[in-house]
Amino acid sequence: MTTVPRTGGSAPDLLGTLAADHATGALSTHSGVFYLAAGHVVHVESAHSPDLGDLLTRSGAVAPAGWWEAVQRAGALHRVGRQLVDSGRLTTGALELCHLGALFDAAYFALAHDGTALRFRPGVAHWLGAVRPVPVATVLRESRRRRDLLHRIWPDPAVDTAPLSRTAGADPAELPPRRGRTLALVDGGRTAAQIASALACRTFHTLVELRRLAADGLVTPAPPPPATPVHSVPDTGGAAWDEPDTALLRRLLDALEAL
Repeated sequence: MTTVPRTGGSAPDLLGTLAADHATGALSTHSGVFYLAAGHVVHVESAHSPDLGDLLTRSGAVAPAGWWEAVQRAGALHRVGRQLVDSGRLTTGALELCHLGALFDAAYFALAHDGTALRFRPGVAHWLGAVRPVPVATVLRESRRRRDLLHRIWPDPAVDTAPLSRTAGADPAELPPRRGRTLALVDGGRTAAQIASALACRTFHTLVELRRLAADGLVTPAPPPPATPVHSVPDTGGAAWDEPDTALLRRLLDALEAL
């Protein structure tokens, strides 16, 4: 049984303890979840990085219908990866290669700034199943390497997660092909993860191009959207309130009544 506390502490330190304890379960951080089996990392998820299914289907490696069929057939058994191979939709090598790329991409974000671990849930397994377990030390080392490389290109990590805008005069046609394709998708709303997903490209490769674009002064984090107006209502003693979206409330009411 693992002696790791459920909350608090540095995520890298807790991952090291889990590895030493040969723990199985899910460790959550502020920006991702690590799934471990017998002390090895078998999968990582982060909202800042496209997941494996997104990468496989957008790249054309697996048809969307084939991916969801594998999830439905084998998800409850934690064998989606094995189902993809057994059904002939992917070779073992192709699955391992894509899975490792997605795992390291998500781990970079999940370990951003060596954040605090929020919770460890013993025994929790991911529906994908183990594809190629990776030692915790390897995941930590690769995340540090990526962080250091990106910092040398451009030191502002906000580029990795914020919606991005082009600066005046930024022209994709004047850049190398990969960088130009990346810049073409910068529209003031997309984040690095959304750009990577649209390109069916590994997130880290996209981050490298975006940081280079930022270093060249062609890309910058977009300004935050204007705040929702707050109105003062005289007959409530001047208390502030947010203008309700009546159409949204009506749709929610209709949905609740249907349920």
